[in-house]
Amino acid sequence: MRSYYSNDLEGFLHDDADSVFGALAAASEYSPTREQKDAWVGEIQVLREAMRGFASGHIFLEFTIPRMGKRADAILIFSGVVFVIEFKVGETQYQKADIDQCVDYALDLKNFHVGSYDVPIVPILVATDAPDNRNEYKKDEDGVFHPVAVNGGGLGGAVLEIASTCSADGIDTGKWAGSGYRPTPTIIEAAQALYARHDVSEITRSEAGAENLTRTADTLDEIIDESKRLKRKSICFVTGVPGAGKTLAGLNLASRRQDLAREEHAVFLSGNGPLIHVLQEALARDDVKNSKQNPDKPKITKAGALRRAKVFIQSVSGFLAESMEDESVQHERIVIFDEAQRAWDSDAIDRFAKKKNREPPCMSQSAFLISVMDRRSDWAVVVCLVGGGQEINHNEAGLPEWFSAIRDRYPGWSVYLSDEITDEEYVQGSSVEGMLEGISPNYRLGLHLATSIRSFRSKHVSGFVKALLDLDSKEAGRILRGMDKYPIVLTRNFGLAKRWLREMARGSERLGIVAAAKSYRLKPHGIYVELAVDAAHWFLNPPDDPRSSYSLEYAATEFKIQGLEIDWACVAWDADLRYVGTGWQHREFRGDRWTRIAKVHKQRYLKNAYRVLLTRARQGMVIFVPEGDPEDGTRNREFYDGTYRYLLEAGIREIRDRSA
Repeated sequence: MRSYYSNDLEGFLHDDADSVFGALAAASEYSPTREQKDAWVGEIQVLREAMRGFASGHIFLEFTIPRMGKRADAILIFSGVVFVIEFKVGETQYQKADIDQCVDYALDLKNFHVGSYDVPIVPILVATDAPDNRNEYKKDEDGVFHPVAVNGGGLGGAVLEIASTCSADGIDTGKWAGSGYRPTPTIIEAAQALYARHDVSEITRSEAGAENLTRTADTLDEIIDESKRLKRKSICFVTGVPGAGKTLAGLNLASRRQDLAREEHAVFLSGNGPLIHVLQEALARDDVKNSKQNPDKPKITKAGALRRAKVFIQSVSGFLAESMEDESVQHERIVIFDEAQRAWDSDAIDRFAKKKNREPPCMSQSAFLISVMDRRSDWAVVVCLVGGGQEINHNEAGLPEWFSAIRDRYPGWSVYLSDEITDEEYVQGSSVEGMLEGISPNYRLGLHLATSIRSFRSKHVSGFVKALLDLDSKEAGRILRGMDKYPIVLTRNFGLAKRWLREMARGSERLGIVAAAKSYRLKPHGIYVELAVDAAHWFLNPPDDPRSSYSLEYAATEFKIQGLEIDWACVAWDADLRYVGTGWQHREFRGDRWTRIAKVHKQRYLKNAYRVLLTRARQGMVIFVPEGDPEDGTRNREFYDGTYRYLLEAGIREIRDRSA
């Protein structure tokens, strides 16, 4: 049900207030609280007074905003304009958080509701008891107006005045209401939706992305069902371009295969500590909030909610530590390992075992995980989610080690993968033939996700970043010219970069600064990558919290942001990866000077760090390259100038401070 109440304005005004209230109460998913009842009574009264005398129009009350899991108080369609109205009954002030909430609803409709793509949308906050407010009726290029704030007596006049300034075509309200909703949630929103048992096809805007994810889900289901039926152990490798939804595919599988009665319990594992921390915290906060809002359900404490979330999503190190301590068969049948290419080599897992006072297994993390699942006498499935060019740390064994473990230790396991696994970013200098030597893989088309869904504004971001880092500036420029809805700009003024972020972000769209973990010479600009960032605070806390990304006081490194995303990013580019005429130079700052990075694998980690940073923004980014300082030998201009010129050559538009 898209709304609790829907009627043309004539019918709404003809219905008595009690019947409208009754329709809302009857349609509610749970018994409305006293506060909710009072709010509805106040809203109905204000709307009936404001709309009296309107010749035409249509009203929807409690209109679903699916991606956000909320309902807008009212949607008014009048004179070819969609008005998104949020009420704060009894409120005497226009609170920023309330305005942002209303703007969020408007942007959600504009970006994800098919019927709203090409129509003017006006967010209006009605604080019923606030003083009169002077509004300027401006709209952005996408047709979304700047937020309007009025009191209870000012709503009708604001609607009429705005409608008179628009020369919009009429809207077929039935067609508008019934048009498709194609969201692109963040991974946090997606996890919350899947945790609540939504289908994966409901939470992706792109038809190609939805089809791709559904095909992958069906392929994994077929392999699991066949493994169960034939009592076989199988390992699947799901590959995909950055932002294609590999983590989403894994969460989807984990949420659907939670049936202990059918012995199908699945667990989602990741070695990405910040990702696990953020997702567990987000699910727990959402659980607590939902239990408070639903009086028909038992209340849940934060501690209880966290325990529940940790059953669904776990740290791979915690899972393996438990497996070292208890050598019996684990109750999980299906293990999903996110970012499997980052699994530790044998040295790292041996050190981990010694810290836990356990006998070192003398094998890689990938081999040990397979050994844990191999304890079963019948069937088990390991699903490896593999990102190309995502290795960013030492002791990460990479994808080839998984195949070495299968070939040398577990040849009886059935192997499933896509033939897209040939890319250099997956094989890391090995040949595909060498990597798969002695293995007879089963190829499945559905095990590769080819469509990026991270950015709903452009599916070409990952391709642009790949070309840019591969030193193909012409190809990068060609791709960038087709990304008109995804702005990428360049500046040497950090203050201007932060101002650009704040100007671009609307409502509660999340913005933040990202930088490589060893960008130590960004300190003069106030960017201290050594400062520990609490990922949950940075990604989840509101704008008034200085620990949040909104404050632009803390930079998240590739280790904190890999696997996650924000709406608008400032990528701070230091002299560690610098462009000279012949290509990239790789440097590390030690003590008081830059030193050359000679080892090829460390050069690859640095390049991949920038790949991660440049693919985190959903809606757009500004790249900040310092000017350098001729009086500081560690920040010579030449360390930065080549990079800046290369980025300009690739077609990135420079922005300048107009007030200078």
